Amino acid sequence: MTVELRHKPLTAKDFKGKVDPDWCPGCGDFALLRATQMTVAKLGLQPHEIVCVSGIGCSSNFPGFFGSYGMHTLHGRALAVATGVKMANQNLTILVTGGDGDGYGIGGNHFTHTARRNVDLTYLVMNNQIYGLTTGQVSPSSSVGMKTKSTPFGNVERPVNPITSAIMNGATYVARGFSGNIKQLRTLIEGAINHPGFAVIDVFSPCVTFNRDNTYAFFRGRVVPLEKEGHDPGDWKSACERAMEWGDRIYTGLFFQDPTVAPLHALEPILDDAPPVCQVPEPLTATQADRIIQRMM
Repeated sequence: MTVELRHKPLTAKDFKGKVDPDWCPGCGDFALLRATQMTVAKLGLQPHEIVCVSGIGCSSNFPGFFGSYGMHTLHGRALAVATGVKMANQNLTILVTGGDGDGYGIGGNHFTHTARRNVDLTYLVMNNQIYGLTTGQVSPSSSVGMKTKSTPFGNVERPVNPITSAIMNGATYVARGFSGNIKQLRTLIEGAINHPGFAVIDVFSPCVTFNRDNTYAFFRGRVVPLEKEGHDPGDWKSACERAMEWGDRIYTGLFFQDPTVAPLHALEPILDDAPPVCQVPEPLTATQADRIIQRMM
């Protein structure tokens, strides 16, 4: 007799973590967490099919608030760890979460090479344009002139542009969201998870405690959804031009997508048959597994 295993349909509540978020009331990260929970439920994913990997920072506490496998790793190293997870088991859906300081500052090198390799990951960057966890220092995405604890007379450095950087380095799904538009966020996350390659969503996630410049009111008066502009995501030149606009109009939505480029795991012959974790001749015994874990502690 053949027994068919069927998973029950899940809701967003089924992806609630074991601990409640401790973000400041009003933080934009709440919206992205909710949008992600709603999206994976809609896609019919199960918690054991997802791994959420993060670095360090307010937003990097995300795996603890999200009901799936999770890894809270080192500052700036989330993409490197997530790449290892994906190459070990390409059947998993890998979400990488963090902030602009974690991802574009100390993690900038990994951001570049993960894009170049087109690793099949969904990277959700909660961009609050400041270092929130360490109480308000200038970050790689802070605007010129912005006054922070570390730049009391105004920031003199030009901010990084994550959209153009991702496109030029080889990412094949590049988008920008706003935590004040959860409907658009859900659409972008669904597209990113379904995309076969490196998907980056830079999310404007206002820090209500330390960033008094880039507030909800600031963005609501400026953000313009690309889907209402007739933008072609296959046109990388137009995508970069729109991504460089920063003033009365700031675009959100899907800037660029190229599904024709093979993701990294599809190019590795050793992964043709099955994930490496399934290629061992015999499964590990409980004693062997415990010994490995103890060596890693």
